[in-house]
Amino acid sequence: MTTTPTDPVGEADSVDRPVAASPALSLNWRPTLSVPPPRAPEAEPVRWWPLGVALIGALGLAAFVWSEHGALPAVLLLLGVGLGFTLFHSRFGFTSAWRQFLAVGNGTGLRAHAVLLGTTATLFALVIGTGTGLFGNEPAPSAGPIGIALFAGAFLFGIGMQLGGACASGTLFAVGSGQSAILITLFGFIVGSVIYSAAWPLVADLPQIPPILLSDHVGWGGSWAITIAALIAMVVVTRAVQNRRVPPPVGAPPSAAGLARILRGSWPLIAGALMLAVLGAAVLVVSGGAWGITSAFNLWGAKALQLLGFHPETWAFWDRPGQAEQLAAPILQDKNSLTDIGIILGAAVAAGAAGTWKLHTGLSWKLVAAGLIGGILMGIGARLAGGCNIGAYLAGIGSGSVHGWLWAVFALAGTWVGLRARSLFGLGVPKPSDSVC
Repeated sequence: MTTTPTDPVGEADSVDRPVAASPALSLNWRPTLSVPPPRAPEAEPVRWWPLGVALIGALGLAAFVWSEHGALPAVLLLLGVGLGFTLFHSRFGFTSAWRQFLAVGNGTGLRAHAVLLGTTATLFALVIGTGTGLFGNEPAPSAGPIGIALFAGAFLFGIGMQLGGACASGTLFAVGSGQSAILITLFGFIVGSVIYSAAWPLVADLPQIPPILLSDHVGWGGSWAITIAALIAMVVVTRAVQNRRVPPPVGAPPSAAGLARILRGSWPLIAGALMLAVLGAAVLVVSGGAWGITSAFNLWGAKALQLLGFHPETWAFWDRPGQAEQLAAPILQDKNSLTDIGIILGAAVAAGAAGTWKLHTGLSWKLVAAGLIGGILMGIGARLAGGCNIGAYLAGIGSGSVHGWLWAVFALAGTWVGLRARSLFGLGVPKPSDSVC
């Protein structure tokens, strides 16, 4: 995968599938029998050093965690490795899907979201509805309060995604695949999370109402049916919009076929969606809670401050019982930290096997500024909203929580603003012929 050094979008989950350049790709384009199908690009050689280091690191760390903290944390780490492997090979995008739909009407990515959300909702209903859990954990839905903090947080997150070039999951798998520019976004993510925890008393009492879970009113069967109906409506709307505005997307074929495609070639979006849903449900079964990402960034920032001699444990945010216990415990006992580290290692394994692991240098100041500001906005936004594209959007909708749908609405509004803010940093906007992942 090659990327443009002047655009942070190319560093993460937003422009992953190359499109064969052709003057025929326009709004008036129609397929003809005379146009030959695109030829598969030559597969890159395996990058053995990154692959070996990442694989040994993942297995070695899992063994260490198992010996020091038990089987449950080790399993979570390995599930994170699977998530990172899947995110890289499917290039499953959240940032790009919303941007493509708002900018040019391409709803391919959002329809892939519908598959992911629908499969997740199905698995969550089965797991939570039957109380199926491991290690003595009882699975619980992800439901967040509804109020100003949710709306403002999702809106800020939407802006930050478009400036930083990645969502929470995209940031992690891009870091693992060697995309050095996205380290700026990750650093900003951590900084924004720390800013939120330092200023927490100012926003702790914003007006809100308690969480609304559909299953509390219509049962898990009714909750599942309503969610699936809403997702079908999303598919219909995005298809209608795309048919009016853009031609069918044309993507280059994968560079590997057959069984080799699992390790070397790009995966279909639908395959990525299904695999992510299964792994996310496994996290729920193992830990009792849904897959999340961004709370770990807050913890990492606080731990870093402690190493530098500061005392975030005295802040009101970390002085609460649950947060104080989290801060006092080792990072390798924290659920979201384990899966986050696993995602980075899993993406590194996948990128090494695919031959695309490569550090990118020569960052412009505009790219650095956009990544830093975008990361800070996402860090603050995710903490305000109580989650990101994974913890609020995916886990919320999958759990039948109304707050997940509202998060999506306000994040989409933030995406619209973020698209226009990209020009301030000289960043491009999508074209109708661009691919979505």
